[in-house]
Amino acid sequence: MEADGVFAGGGVKAFAFIGALRALEEAGVNLTRVAGTSAGALTAALYMAGYRSDELERTMETFEPSDILEHRKFFSLSPRVLKWVSLYRYLGLYRGDKFEAWLTDLLQKKGVRTFADLPKGSLRMVASDLSYGEFFILPDDLPRYGKSADQFSVAKAVRMSCSLPFLFEPVRLKGGSKYESVIVDGAVLSNFPIWLFSKRDKKEKRPIIGFQLSASNEPLPERKIDNGLEMVPSILQTMQSAHDRQYIAKHEAESIVFIPVKDVSVTDFQLDTKERQELIKLGERKTNEFLSRWP
Repeated sequence: MEADGVFAGGGVKAFAFIGALRALEEAGVNLTRVAGTSAGALTAALYMAGYRSDELERTMETFEPSDILEHRKFFSLSPRVLKWVSLYRYLGLYRGDKFEAWLTDLLQKKGVRTFADLPKGSLRMVASDLSYGEFFILPDDLPRYGKSADQFSVAKAVRMSCSLPFLFEPVRLKGGSKYESVIVDGAVLSNFPIWLFSKRDKKEKRPIIGFQLSASNEPLPERKIDNGLEMVPSILQTMQSAHDRQYIAKHEAESIVFIPVKDVSVTDFQLDTKERQELIKLGERKTNEFLSRWP
């Protein structure tokens, strides 16, 4: 069976997507088009390049934080000062180059370098352009920046979508506009871009399956905000989820696999093998439950 798949952002929680893909494979569901934000964009890109669940599991078994985390080198600075300099001058603690190189190598093993190496329209992802305050949909919006999708690196596009503010340095992109664009994680504007494929006024060619790393599509819990520090995470969470919650109607939630990942932080890169396996099994179990009642 053919379907389109959309993967939400969620950092290391996205190990659960490996199990979700395994369940799809065993059920004979093939994803013709895929989309995602942040870690969901990473999952989507690797899937469309040809990686399947068993390959992804083997790849991630050997994954270490050092594979993607890279500080800038300031030899005379203490670690504390280094963090502040990195945040102030470069807008992130880690460079992101190492992550891009790691992903470039994975994709090239499957013969994928640019979007020209993939079926047209088969892979889409969301990043956020802070300079102009708008969505950056890849590869669709690349011409607006004076770039050709056929020549643009898929690994760099994923890096843009995964550039979590303050953790990774933004990608700076010069294009057709007056100012250089500062590109960060797509989750700032849309953590679950199911709207990339869903057409409310038209019947889709294929069913759409969304994969969310949460328990349901219920509204966020109320927060008591007494000071400025408490307001910051509330602002970020509201930005990440309000647009998506508004878009997803109740009937559309029937096409979403909700994977309730708890007690795991987005940036918990130190997950051990047992914890990674538990996430994979959770994703597989929840997807199987979804498929058993899917129309």
